Amino acid sequence: MSRGKVLQELRRLGAAPNAAGVPDAAGEAKTNADKEAQAKKVEEDKTGPAYQISDMVRGALTFTSYDLDVHLSAPQSGAAVHARFTVRNNGAEPLTRVALQISSALQWERFVLEGTSSEVPFVQHAVNTDADHTGGAQEAILTLAEPLPVGGVLRLSAFYSGLLAGSAGRLERIGAPVNEAERADWDKVSSEGTWLRGFGNVLWYPTAAAPVFLGDGAKLFQAVGQAKQRQAGATIRLRLTIEYAGDAPKWVYFCGRREPLVGTAEDMDAPAASAPGVATAEFAEQVLGFRVPSLFVPEGSLKLDEGPVLAVLTSSDDAVARYTKGVEQVQPLVREWLGDSPLRTMNIVDHAGQPFEDRALLVASMAGVDADGIAAVLAHSLSHAWFGSSQVWLDEGVAQWMGWLWLERTHGREFAVEQIRQQATALAFAEPGNRDTAGQSLLEARDEVYYRTKAASVLWMLRSVAGDAALKEALQLYRKSTKRAGSTEDAKEFQRLLEAASHKSLGWFFDDWVYRDRGLPDLSVVSVTPRELQAKDGRGGFLVAVEVRNSGDAVAEVPVTVRSGTLTATERLRIPARSSASTRILFESNPVEVVVNDGSVPEVGNSVHVREIRR
Repeated sequence: MSRGKVLQELRRLGAAPNAAGVPDAAGEAKTNADKEAQAKKVEEDKTGPAYQISDMVRGALTFTSYDLDVHLSAPQSGAAVHARFTVRNNGAEPLTRVALQISSALQWERFVLEGTSSEVPFVQHAVNTDADHTGGAQEAILTLAEPLPVGGVLRLSAFYSGLLAGSAGRLERIGAPVNEAERADWDKVSSEGTWLRGFGNVLWYPTAAAPVFLGDGAKLFQAVGQAKQRQAGATIRLRLTIEYAGDAPKWVYFCGRREPLVGTAEDMDAPAASAPGVATAEFAEQVLGFRVPSLFVPEGSLKLDEGPVLAVLTSSDDAVARYTKGVEQVQPLVREWLGDSPLRTMNIVDHAGQPFEDRALLVASMAGVDADGIAAVLAHSLSHAWFGSSQVWLDEGVAQWMGWLWLERTHGREFAVEQIRQQATALAFAEPGNRDTAGQSLLEARDEVYYRTKAASVLWMLRSVAGDAALKEALQLYRKSTKRAGSTEDAKEFQRLLEAASHKSLGWFFDDWVYRDRGLPDLSVVSVTPRELQAKDGRGGFLVAVEVRNSGDAVAEVPVTVRSGTLTATERLRIPARSSASTRILFESNPVEVVVNDGSVPEVGNSVHVREIRR
């Protein structure tokens, strides 16, 4: 698209500069007049029925496709978007009206039924929500000519525009310090780069959800997880045109993918620092997956250093060297467990804000991180380059678990297990039985505490249940099966592969920990009974009987260890839900204590039980 056509479109939507690089006076006056008239009407009618919409109606829509034509003016923070999208009514009743939201920094222009010239009547008003960094959204309420039935789909073409400058409105509202607010809410369109993370940070594309707030427990983060889960099967496509001044941006990252920008300078005689130009890129349709749409266009001065495993966009040669060394340290562990070579390149974009991850894309500050810190980050992130699954508990759980394996390898098992115990505290709080909320099976997980913490705990337990060799074989076979073109992942494929590799039936484990959410086990030591053994050679020993009760609803297989100083003997014991089980351990010395569970199996309460042995 030529610069003239881009400017014409941006001016039509009220977001373009004129040829001199300043706002178009006539267009701005018209836009302001329209907005003032509309604002006056909203103020007069805001208590009327046209603006009343329930959260049930807001949450009824699921997006099934996006086709986005995005025009950005980086110097002015301008955005003009033509969005074609399809929504499905997943509510309990037909809809005569639908509600759609974008950032409060934007304005809806018009809606058209896709494939027709019929405009859909609507009103718009501001609503408070922390799903956007401004602390608000511009909500359009559309009146449909015919009710949208349950399960029915609506195809719309929408136009909207505005200025997506930086904002920390929602954090300022709750009293966050300015420096922390700026580091957390770094979404914006500017000459220093375009950074748009999506629902939960900035509503740069159409969404539909009930308002959520940072001060209301974890509801905002839960809403982000619900949005990812509901739209995981949606398709998404992007055509991007961006105006710039100075260094041409070279790369764009969209939904975790990287593409080059094709730039055209408009004034070859202008000074390089201010020369205007237009750059374009296109991303073919893909399945969205478990993510919110994100769009990043880093400033043009950053350099891309791309190797066989890692591609780093930064201005720091030192950072490239440090992260390359970190990859060399971590690769042996990742290869050992997940296979010889990565499935995709891992991308890192150097950015000073709070880190953001989208599978094999990491946007984070690369400054001041030491070698240990880099390796710990890469153990997680490289796993996304090596392994992938549409089952989010495996996709995210494997990466989290590989981070724990790295801690075990570098700091020892006890250190790693202690980190697991600390992270499992949040899981114990979230699981049913401790709160009046329903749990989440790993197949339907939408909260991080499930699809990361619990999923990684499940993999850690499976090491002991199935064995390291079998788990390595299953993960690598699973990786091969999911990268085949046109392959469809079966929810139980991983279980079948692991059973074949270990020659063990594992349905008892997967039923309680993966396919259903039975909560967590609740263990207690019922009794410890030592019996001294007399041997003819005088060496003797003890047979220690240990009975353990599980008052929880999930089966547990835990280590039971008899100790005396540095001498230990361990057996594994499986305790069904709401039952007791016992084991006998032969010990060659005077036993001092018994330890049930070592923290590696998450429980309702404390996951380490120590009983002193009295004789």
